[in-house]
Amino acid sequence: MSEKSWHKREEMNTLRYQMNSLFDELINENIPNLVNVENRIKEPAIEIKETELNLIIQAQVPGIEAKDLDIHVTRNTVLIAGEYHEQKVHNEKVIYHSEFSYGHFQRKVTLPVYVDYKQVKAEIHNGLLTLSLPKAHGKKYDAAKLDLTIQDRAREILVKQRQHIENVEKNIFKRSHPEIDATSSSNASST
Repeated sequence: MSEKSWHKREEMNTLRYQMNSLFDELINENIPNLVNVENRIKEPAIEIKETELNLIIQAQVPGIEAKDLDIHVTRNTVLIAGEYHEQKVHNEKVIYHSEFSYGHFQRKVTLPVYVDYKQVKAEIHNGLLTLSLPKAHGKKYDAAKLDLTIQDRAREILVKQRQHIENVEKNIFKRSHPEIDATSSSNASST
């Protein structure tokens, strides 16, 4: 038996074991645990407020310490990233049930106005991260209204230009046609 087929057989056995374990969990009604595994790490909930001078962003990050947060701010985006660490107690041997979330999380927020990202102030208190972002002067996202009638007007102008060119060509042909007839009849009579 070749080494490749041995590895494939081993991989198939591993897959079969994993599928059997999955079906066993479903049959034993462990569906809530299965769902929790998929949705363990959630993005922090946020709230964006605007004052006359600032945007205020608050994010719920319970149990996170300042050293576990990483915040990046550009003129129109805020990125909040962090990690929930599992708290280990030395006397624990087995955890029977846990709904706590552990691991890395990240939340990217697009801002409704430009901010002065060099002047941001941040604080965290009781699991609530508060960012105070001074608004940049005169820089806002403006909505642009598209004027679709421009296409219609451009089309009308093109049609008028084509008609004008056709009229010019017709006039040139009409004026030159008698000359062509006269030239061709004089050439025919001279021969």
